[in-house]
Amino acid sequence: MKALAARRHDRRAPVVLLLLALLLTGALYAVLSPTSADAAPAAATADEVETGEKLFQANCATCHGPDATGTEVVPSLVGVGAAAVDFQVGTGRMPMQMNGPQAPAKPAQFDEDQIAALAAYVASLGPGPSVPTAEQVDPTLGDPASGMALFRTNCAMCHNAVGAGGALSEGKWAPNLWDTTPTHVYEAMSTGPQSMPVFNDATLTPDEKRDIIAYLDLQGGAAPGGIDLGSLGPVSEGLWAWVVGMGLLIGAAVWIGARSS
Repeated sequence: MKALAARRHDRRAPVVLLLLALLLTGALYAVLSPTSADAAPAAATADEVETGEKLFQANCATCHGPDATGTEVVPSLVGVGAAAVDFQVGTGRMPMQMNGPQAPAKPAQFDEDQIAALAAYVASLGPGPSVPTAEQVDPTLGDPASGMALFRTNCAMCHNAVGAGGALSEGKWAPNLWDTTPTHVYEAMSTGPQSMPVFNDATLTPDEKRDIIAYLDLQGGAAPGGIDLGSLGPVSEGLWAWVVGMGLLIGAAVWIGARSS
């Protein structure tokens, strides 16, 4: 019994227990954690990756480097995934026209096949978020009411309560989302472009992202009250009510004073 007790209190026992706990934690995380990163799109072929590499060397390597590892002022593209490329190139933000606080959206300089090839090549460099499927971005499959609550909790402080956009600090801005495609909205949430934070699947699940897309699909161009007031939500509505209401009260007070005198 004394020998057994001595072995149980071996000074190496805490280290062994710690290693076992770490291995168990890692195994549980690998099994239970959501997977939002793929090494490359499933449809990517060797020819597509090769074509994408040629396009990258001709159009992107000047800034991002021939191996896409970036520089001191330009970020590395290793591990950003196909979704980041599809968003940045598909919205025309890349290639960038000039240095500035933020890359503005403009007409895309590549067609869909070229964008897919570039995305396939960058995805082959390291795992990252993949381009969402048509089902993942279908607004008809989402819940707009849930999306409204999620959007106003996570996005409205920058993009406005209805997605109309707004100004940020240091010359940056949150763009209007009404004309952004559902795919690009999903990719923006997954990759966090510009000043936007990343909303991975642990923060917003794929279904919740689709709910937000469903909510945004109903915004823009609609003015149930008759006047959109800039679509700035309760701020402009409150200001309008204050100005009109106070104006009417002051006008009534002046009229009463003039009548009584």
